[in-house]
Amino acid sequence: MSNHQHASSIGVVGLGAMGLGTATVMLEAGLEVIGCDVSAMAREAFTANGGRSVANLAELADECDVVVLVVVNAEQVESVLFGDEGLAKTLAPNSLIIQCATIPPSYAKALGERLSAMNLLLLDAPISGGAAKARSGELSVMSSGCEAAYAKGQTALDAMAATVYRLGDEPGAGSSVKLVNQHLAGVHIAAAAEAMALGIRMGIDPETLYDVITHSAGNSWMFENRVPHILKGDYTPLSAVDIFVKDLNIVHQTGRELTLSMPVAASALQQFTAASGAGLGREDDSAVIKVYQRLSGFDLPAANDDDGRG
Repeated sequence: MSNHQHASSIGVVGLGAMGLGTATVMLEAGLEVIGCDVSAMAREAFTANGGRSVANLAELADECDVVVLVVVNAEQVESVLFGDEGLAKTLAPNSLIIQCATIPPSYAKALGERLSAMNLLLLDAPISGGAAKARSGELSVMSSGCEAAYAKGQTALDAMAATVYRLGDEPGAGSSVKLVNQHLAGVHIAAAAEAMALGIRMGIDPETLYDVITHSAGNSWMFENRVPHILKGDYTPLSAVDIFVKDLNIVHQTGRELTLSMPVAASALQQFTAASGAGLGREDDSAVIKVYQRLSGFDLPAANDDDGRG
């Protein structure tokens, strides 16, 4: 490693909606942040926010001793850490990796062991809260790792999170709790879509139905948050269908590893898979209702239907 004058910088790998918000809010907290993303457009977005970004991981490793990974899945984590330009072999000893993706708990545990053998620290720290909370530094972090990892990551965590749950002293526990959250999130969205399909098919006005359910015991956070997308006919992806194909697959895979049957999660996974197969993978996850619509032929609220017919 070249001179260590910048070794206190924090690297953020992955400048998508969550990563960009996180990197920007750290910058605003007065931290020295370097962003990294394969997409030039993503790098430019961070530069426009006053940040500095690099295209290559080697350059990042040269200046950072804390790196936050805000990538999509375990494959990307693997590639960033152990690919051709992988950070694991270029970071200075005792550097910290804060891993924020939703990954299989078994992978997170093994990752901690692999990095530890290379004198690197890992915080297994999946995040929840969406792009808006990322941008305001109010994420929920479900984390686990050793005391030294927490000590080194404290400044970064303080800037990016409203709440940091410390769930264990080694990687794996953070990802395990995140997986329980994703199980419920996926099931609740699929259930909300099915329930709205039932109501609409019975001829109930969707707006009225939303109002009643959000004031009744059948409400859920996801029902309240996602059904408005259906009411507006706006499926701009805040969180896409394919995210739940991925996350519920991890739930399913983990269930197989544990020999734990989870028929409700499996059923939700099939609905998201059907939506993705129907070409809706990049639409908002509430678009899972279109699977029911296509099978039963009822009308969904149309976008901008405000001419009195809606």
